[in-house]
Amino acid sequence: MPPLTRRELLKAGAATTASIAAPAFAQGAAAAVAPSSGRPPVRQRITLEVNGTEVAREVDTRTTLLDLLREELHLTGTKKGCDHGQCGACTAIVDGRRINTCLTLAVMRNGSTVTTIEGLGTPDALHPMQAAFVKHDGYQCGYCTPGQICSAVAVLGEIRDGIPSHVTADLTATPTPSSDEIRERMSGNLCRCGAYANILDAIEDVAGRRSGVDA
Repeated sequence: MPPLTRRELLKAGAATTASIAAPAFAQGAAAAVAPSSGRPPVRQRITLEVNGTEVAREVDTRTTLLDLLREELHLTGTKKGCDHGQCGACTAIVDGRRINTCLTLAVMRNGSTVTTIEGLGTPDALHPMQAAFVKHDGYQCGYCTPGQICSAVAVLGEIRDGIPSHVTADLTATPTPSSDEIRERMSGNLCRCGAYANILDAIEDVAGRRSGVDA
């Protein structure tokens, strides 16, 4: 038998490795698609006040508040962006404070009051923050805008309530809605279009016209 060339040897080795790995890969793939033999999902009945209306639902205990709002209540203004709490597109106001709804389970918010972008205003009666975003073109594609607006409303509420931020110089004094304060507090809301300057203008406009903003 003539000696194998280097190329033939490499081909033979690759074929052997593939033949060994194929059964294991097939088993793993079969396990991935096989139906779970575990217990059925646990469901729990919860009640929320969403945009002024009491809502009662029985939900899978693994359901996030974001998925409840979008899939069950069809409030699709709350956007699913990163689904990891990093972009802020899913921001809503819960019990007066803004949260990333993708990071909280619906059952954890049983009894809470939830305000989404749909609850802030309507096309015929815009919330002042919504009107300011339109006035200052604080959006481009609009995907992050609902979360930006909900966060902005809550930011002015935090300042009104005297809650300090990382850039607040005097922790014993009431913060002011300065550009630095607003930038810091809005830093968790990302805008892929880069409309940050216009967003800041919109928030400062509302802050200058009103001493406090109710959610």
